Amino acid sequence: MTVFDSAALIDTTLDCRSISFENPHGERGAGGTAAAGRKGSPDRLIRPGEKLVLADIRGPGRIRHIWMNAPLGAPEQMRAIWMEAYYDDASSPSISVPCLDFFGLPHGRLAAYDSALTSVHEGRGLNAYFPMPFQKRFRLELTNSGGRAIDFYYQIDYTLEPMNPLEGYLHVLFNRENPTKLKRDFVIASNLRGPGRFLGSAVGIRVLQDGMLWYGEGEFKVYRDGDDILPTTCGTGLEDYVGSAWGMRQHTSFYSGVPVYVAAQEASNSSHSIQAALKARMPDFVSFYRWHLADPIVFRESLRATIQQIGAVADIGPTAGTIQRKYTVAGRGWATSATEAGKQMLEWMDPEMRRGVGTEFVMGIAERSDDYCAAAFVYCREPQAVPRLSISAATADIALRPYETVIAPF
Repeated sequence: MTVFDSAALIDTTLDCRSISFENPHGERGAGGTAAAGRKGSPDRLIRPGEKLVLADIRGPGRIRHIWMNAPLGAPEQMRAIWMEAYYDDASSPSISVPCLDFFGLPHGRLAAYDSALTSVHEGRGLNAYFPMPFQKRFRLELTNSGGRAIDFYYQIDYTLEPMNPLEGYLHVLFNRENPTKLKRDFVIASNLRGPGRFLGSAVGIRVLQDGMLWYGEGEFKVYRDGDDILPTTCGTGLEDYVGSAWGMRQHTSFYSGVPVYVAAQEASNSSHSIQAALKARMPDFVSFYRWHLADPIVFRESLRATIQQIGAVADIGPTAGTIQRKYTVAGRGWATSATEAGKQMLEWMDPEMRRGVGTEFVMGIAERSDDYCAAAFVYCREPQAVPRLSISAATADIALRPYETVIAPF
């Protein structure tokens, strides 16, 4: 079964509906009643602290597309707009997440990008195409926990149709660890009962500057159906999991990408010399998305998806040995001119970099701590409760850097 229906399929059993402020209940022949149909009610002002029911649909059916306008403002304001979804008369939500994170943008920052399941047109129009089937009822609520009112537009496109018994309900849970604990992997998703499928995640990292060269040596791991100490899926590094290599900058693609990359200008040095790398600054904020569409991760009973916090560090010259005292080494240990690992490293270096290293050097990967958050997207056969979003935790420590400019409303 594919994610989307065939574009040539004409299935007249589908009852195609749409909800917006122009037709808040999605009723047949009831759209555009305000102002005699001349765009009388396209938007609404949502005041601070106000909660709004965006959809309350009796099933069975399937949500096919959700569009919203971005709540322009400072990061704390934009991330304080959040959503919760309830299935089949449940009293607890199965989706509880900041709106921007649901559309693949952590840190309360906008970026233009396109992917297989989400897109943000021109950095302003939020689109999600997650298939969201439901059996009895679907209710979606939006809350403005920010400090000012927002002018809000939205549209939800759905069909009324039987739910396929092999499909599941979309769950979206938000987790943030600020900061992570040394040598304890950050948990992207856990505590959902199978059978299910891990669709993917939108992960945000507030990089804590600590003198390392690179923050993303940690491996993505999936523990499922009885995996305890060791996982079944074990990647090779953060940028590798996103489909890139040798570091990671802003880019987007169908299944994975990096839409948010916030860095001071000096962090963009592209020189391959070791001296330039030692002077460069890591980004302050970065995010990535990864959709497991072509490479599904299915579990029968249990799932835990995690990612490690490990970085790369190096020094050359008389001070090289100090990093061995400053950082906790990970992996295969320190590489120096006297170790076999160091000799192998020199072999693959290009001549320019090798000359810069000289005879006194220490390189390796080391344990680190950063501020990680994740919106995890998991399908489960039965609706389940997810942890409720903490707005204070979601909006802490994401203020604009001095070199950033706020996107203001008109």
